[in-house]
Amino acid sequence: MVRVQAPVRKLKVMAAIITYLKDSYDELMNKVTWPTWKELQESTVLTFISILVLGALIFLMDFAFGKGIIKMIYDFIA
Repeated sequence: MVRVQAPVRKLKVMAAIITYLKDSYDELMNKVTWPTWKELQESTVLTFISILVLGALIFLMDFAFGKGIIKMIYDFIA
């Protein structure tokens, strides 16, 4: 009894992996539209401003709710 299927299956898997890598490289180099330097700068500034605004909002909400809950607890105890 000779088992020939295992090596053939490994070759098919290896060929599929190689094809996948070649197609991925081709898509990355030829089909992807990369942003220009100006677009990249604008996106970075917009992201930075959004992070600052969201961080400030979360800080204010945390501060307000924290102080409010602590005040309610102290009022309830006293």
